Amino acid sequence: MRFPVLSLAITALLVWPAAPAAAQEPPSLQIAWPPEGASVPLGKDSDGAIGVVVHSNFKLMAAGQCGADTRCGHIHMKIDPQGDTCNLPGRPYNSMNSDVGGSLIQANFGACPSPLGEHVIGVLLADDHHKPVLVDGKPVTALVRIQTR
Repeated sequence: MRFPVLSLAITALLVWPAAPAAAQEPPSLQIAWPPEGASVPLGKDSDGAIGVVVHSNFKLMAAGQCGADTRCGHIHMKIDPQGDTCNLPGRPYNSMNSDVGGSLIQANFGACPSPLGEHVIGVLLADDHHKPVLVDGKPVTALVRIQTR
């Protein structure tokens, strides 16, 4: 054979045991900004909006755009998630990034009865069909307490 090294390499690949597949990390979600305890000025727009930045090990895409990728979804966000007082009218949340995807979500504090003051921002990781992503039967969420001014 003219290429003994190549032949050995091919033989080694054919008989070498396959490496075990790496265990997939469970879905994760963190709020990167604003940080816990931050004092944040509200936007000057009618929504009193601020940007919330999240990090996830899921690909964040517009709803319906994930295809067969099971590690793809979007974010549902609530302000003061223990209740519904800051939800957008007729919606079970304040905002979500299902229209555009990505790691930035607009928090609309103008929907709150009292936009200024202490609030909790809660985010939930949802799949391509708006269903919560679960780990051990619990939704993947993150919370941060802030002060708006």
